[in-house]
Amino acid sequence: MYRIVIPAILAFAFLVGGAAMYAISGVMTLMAAGALWVGLMLALFLLYVRFEDIKKLLLKKSAKYGANMAIMVLVFFVIVIFTGFLSDAHKRRLDLTRSGRFTLSSQSQKIAASLTTPIKAVAFYRSESGTLHAKQRQTMRDLLEEYANLSPNFTFTFIDPDQNPGLASKYGVSEYRIVLLMSGTKQIKIANEREETITNGIIKLLQSKQKIVYFVKGHGEREPGSSGKSGYHAATTALLNQNFDVKELALAEVKEVPADASVVVIASPERDMAAEELQKLDNYYKQGGALFVEIDPGHPPAFRRWLETYGFKIGDDVIIDQQSQLYGANNLTPVVYAYHKKHPLTQDFKLMSFFPIAETVYIDEDPKLGRYQLALTGPNSWAETNKKQIESGDVSYDEGSDKRGPLPIMSVATVHAQGGEDTEGGKREKYGKIIVVGDSDFANNTNFNLGGNGDLFMNTISWLAEEADLVAVRARKKDMTPVVLTAAQGRAIFWLPVVMIPCTILLAGVGIYSKRRWFR
Repeated sequence: MYRIVIPAILAFAFLVGGAAMYAISGVMTLMAAGALWVGLMLALFLLYVRFEDIKKLLLKKSAKYGANMAIMVLVFFVIVIFTGFLSDAHKRRLDLTRSGRFTLSSQSQKIAASLTTPIKAVAFYRSESGTLHAKQRQTMRDLLEEYANLSPNFTFTFIDPDQNPGLASKYGVSEYRIVLLMSGTKQIKIANEREETITNGIIKLLQSKQKIVYFVKGHGEREPGSSGKSGYHAATTALLNQNFDVKELALAEVKEVPADASVVVIASPERDMAAEELQKLDNYYKQGGALFVEIDPGHPPAFRRWLETYGFKIGDDVIIDQQSQLYGANNLTPVVYAYHKKHPLTQDFKLMSFFPIAETVYIDEDPKLGRYQLALTGPNSWAETNKKQIESGDVSYDEGSDKRGPLPIMSVATVHAQGGEDTEGGKREKYGKIIVVGDSDFANNTNFNLGGNGDLFMNTISWLAEEADLVAVRARKKDMTPVVLTAAQGRAIFWLPVVMIPCTILLAGVGIYSKRRWFR
């Protein structure tokens, strides 16, 4: 019997060793081919020389038990493989990384899940296993797989320009780390492995026209191009990255607000506007325009009265919030974490926002008129009306004159516009929209990236511009700490723990069972 077992073990060892070397290296090396050849020759030699002994062995009763066990093992592997196919067809993924590296932001998820137009991403990366190139390629692959998992209309492929220069030339690409997003005849080129870049590329690809945001100037408003602490350069950059165009608007120099204005921003005027300028804004709003007004304490009185004609009640106060000290701010920076749950702009917004030196903006809520108080301060805040206490820095709540929070700091109103808008399905109702915030510093260069300030500003612009898919939380920069492996290392990690170690344990069990059954 041992004359059969020992050669059989040697043949099996050579076959398994050769197969393992090929599986890990991915290349049929001379050593792997030699091991497979020796194992195969030993197996054929054993079959030829000891055929009668093998035949007698297979006819024994113990061989039937061994065959039954082999069939059970085979059925087990069939079940495992079938389960693998089911899990691949019905994926459920859980991101356990601390930074949420493998989870897209809610904005990217909304855009990807709502895709109705096929988009193809062609990524041009080197396929060599060098550490830097492998990391860049894998990072981009991880991102593109996230989008593809959310929508069947998003597909991607990778091309190595060195190995496929003809394809690279066909797409007009002559460099590495380039991704082309293509839909129909349109294409967008992106050149880094960042989620926001891909999402913005998809937005640009799908938009039929670029929407314009105008910033009113001429009355001491915040400047969109200023890089100073109180400037709006950061907000402008975010708008440009979201495929909005940004322009300035001098109301005194135009007959009316331009017809291509998607949103008009009035960022805290220091002086009153002329009656003719307010009339131009009034006409724009009533014809279905969108206004985003930011107003600080000490606002011009005529501008305040104009806002009151639309139902807003601008408080002659400053909001004090002692809770803000818990977050490293002073008590003149109220913290907002309560948002209206029935308005599409704020219903899913959950980030804290900070509003340095802000005042209250009330409106009588009426859903039929589209009037809502969108953002409220905490219960420990109050509206301070004593200017002497504010100037001295020694403020305290006065039951008689001050009002306790929660306090509205951001409100919205709408008006039904005349005429409506022509669409393929007929006339669509059109509404003018105006949002008023009792602070302009929350979106300046100093505070734009503080908490949810930037997201709230961008969501407001997107909602006013009727870009519903963009009302979400933007992607944050994530700490990328991937383990980069070579192709051979990756195959070794798969074959050793997933295939070879379980098979060794299984074969050990088979050997013990066989010894007890066949050689006792």
